[in-house]
Amino acid sequence: MAILLKDATFIDWKSLTFSTENILVDQNSDAIQFISDIDKLVKTPDLEVIDCKGKLVTKSFAVGHHHVYSALSRGMGALARSPQNFLEILKYIWWTLDKCLDHEMIESSALVTAIACAKAGSTFVIDHHASPFVAKGSLDIIARAFDKVGVSHLLCYEISDRDGKDIATDGLAETDSYLKNHQGLVGLHASFTVSNYTLKQAIELMNRFNSGIHIHVAEDTYDQDFCLRKHGKRVVERLNDFGVLKSSKTILAHCLHLEENERAIIQNSPSWVVQNAESNMNNNVGRFNGEHLGQNIMTGTDGMHSDMLRSTRAAFFAGQGFETIDYKSAYLRLRNIHRYLGENKFRGDGDNNLVVFDYNSPTEINKDNFYSHFIFGIAAEHICDVISNGRLIVKNRQIMTVNESEILEVSRECGRRLWKKMKM
Repeated sequence: MAILLKDATFIDWKSLTFSTENILVDQNSDAIQFISDIDKLVKTPDLEVIDCKGKLVTKSFAVGHHHVYSALSRGMGALARSPQNFLEILKYIWWTLDKCLDHEMIESSALVTAIACAKAGSTFVIDHHASPFVAKGSLDIIARAFDKVGVSHLLCYEISDRDGKDIATDGLAETDSYLKNHQGLVGLHASFTVSNYTLKQAIELMNRFNSGIHIHVAEDTYDQDFCLRKHGKRVVERLNDFGVLKSSKTILAHCLHLEENERAIIQNSPSWVVQNAESNMNNNVGRFNGEHLGQNIMTGTDGMHSDMLRSTRAAFFAGQGFETIDYKSAYLRLRNIHRYLGENKFRGDGDNNLVVFDYNSPTEINKDNFYSHFIFGIAAEHICDVISNGRLIVKNRQIMTVNESEILEVSRECGRRLWKKMKM
């Protein structure tokens, strides 16, 4: 089925040029067409016509770093022990939660995450998953859920030695199995939970599948302190020595506590950095500084939510007085993921991914003031329609591909089971 966005105010996401267009979108082509004469076209069978007069249409968004596995944590009660630092946050919350997941919980988490992403205008998600006691098949479960909703994906499993050698082996095996049939990355938790042996095995997978590593880097000072004690070098130096940064597909998440040499290594490599401002503030681990890291910086949510407009706005405000981020660079960090996906030839982020905003601004919006509207005005609440790979997945703010009410009913039950298991 083709879709016609009639009388749309189209914003080119690269040039920010505004034009009034009739836009034809098709699942069979990554490209979009601008149609001047639509009289004959509107009579075409199976053509969905959406009146976009007064509405803004531009390329949809993508999430640079997400955690599907955290979706059922919202509203979770206090645990038996209250964490006092970042390592304890991991131990008492996230490393407790991920051990309690089962296949139904993973599927539910993936479905609600994909729905939330779609309704917030994201049609592509890079996810970093962990479920150490049910690693086998977990990525396929997530992939099927995302496909069902209609959101493209680049998944990885979070390999780690924190639960022992056998669990690390399971993570390597799940990654191997998944990459044989899907585009994806090789996930690692963080340097301080990955042994040299496991890191070497992960690099072998990366090279064999022509992939990249997706890993948390220097999110907290503990990561650096441990690396210096254990390996006699800093985190980025260790990863670089193993070849992690050689791939243009590699993603380094957070990168808060870096010294000058580490910044130089990253800047001179083809790898990418992903910023997660709200998560950093929530965990009180520090603030991101993009100085001397190069141009390969994108934005993620770190599982806090699925709203990339919100994440980008948070990155802008967190950087005030701390780094040189401005309106334009905040927007570029949001949009850089398209360059990451395109340059690395990942599928699912073509021009036929669009978002429609019903943004009834009290002031004029144009190319010259777009960045100001982007930071202070345009929000997920203004999204009314979303097209993913030429397919209408959100219409009039409603998800079209799945029954959201039924999915939420199941997720609430899964959440209750999960919370109960975590307290046992």
